[in-house]
Amino acid sequence: MPGLRERGEGWFTALYCAHYPPVVRYALRRIGDPDAAAEVAQEVFVVAWRRRAEVPDRQLPWLYGVARRLLANHWRARQAAPVPVGEERLPVTADEHGAADRLADVRRALATLSDADQELLRLIGWEELSLAEAAAVLGCSRTAAAVRLHRARGRLSRALGAPPPTPAPRVPAPKQLNTTADRNRHV
Repeated sequence: MPGLRERGEGWFTALYCAHYPPVVRYALRRIGDPDAAAEVAQEVFVVAWRRRAEVPDRQLPWLYGVARRLLANHWRARQAAPVPVGEERLPVTADEHGAADRLADVRRALATLSDADQELLRLIGWEELSLAEAAAVLGCSRTAAAVRLHRARGRLSRALGAPPPTPAPRVPAPKQLNTTADRNRHV
């Protein structure tokens, strides 16, 4: 891991320029308020500066992990003092109504899932992280993330009303002949 001397102002400026927009989008998709999302992103980079010796080479998943924890603190604070929050509005043109309807269906279905399922699906789908990167954000192994993702996708499919996967047809096993009389009857 590089020392603090190698992670000075130039390193931080490059980190900020490369990753500020995706961190803001990450926060915006979760809280829907551009100003609050920008504040969260600023806090993420304050943490990154303070803990710069701990920032790994794959920086974005680490930054998302910091943002995730900051957002959890934000949500806990909001629950203590509830404030109405507006829904995230997406601009929709006449040509995009079908896509907007499908997106609304996905958002509604996603909202029925647990926070953990939602976060994992968003990391993979919205943030376009690999499974290993999503696991790093969530602080779990790649294997655990794979199992969680499989289950979350199944729950999302059910919430969307998609038919469950069709199992392969079962072929009945041949009847076992247990007694000598049974065997003689079938000979």
